[in-house]
This record gives sequence, structure tokens and C-alpha cells, in this order.
Amino acid sequence: MRIQWHHPVPKSKKGRSTVPVHPICHKTIHRNFTNTELARIGDDPKALRDDPAIAKFVRWVSGKPPDFHAPTRS
Repeated sequence: MRIQWHHPVPKSKKGRSTVPVHPICHKTIHRNFTNTELARIGDDPKALRDDPAIAKFVRWVSGKPPDFHAPTRS
């Protein structure tokens, strides 16, 4: 399974810690939140999942196999 390292607080906002995420999930996070929003949310995965667009994505992707990959919208 592929993973990417996500900075919950973006590097541009002085974030240092990283968490492993699936590439499609990583792209979805960055397509739905600005760096300022991510900095405000910080390391709170529940806050990300509570966002309606992310919640919809999680419902959709939860039934996919771990190695699932699909293009995301630009």
C-alpha cells in the first residue's frame, strides 16, 4: 500500500510533525482546505472528518480496497 506523509499543520505555517495518509486521501485534504484552514484545524482528524465534503469522501472511499487509487478532481 502506498502512503504519503501529511503535515497536519502545513510546513508554510511552521508545522513539523507528519502523519501517514493514503495518497488519494492526502489529495482530497489539500483540495478541500487551504493551508490557513489546515493550520487552524491542526492535528485534529475528527475536525477534518466532520467537514461535509470530507465526510462524503470517507463514506465513498471506505468500501474500497487498501490499494485503491483513482484520480481526484483538480
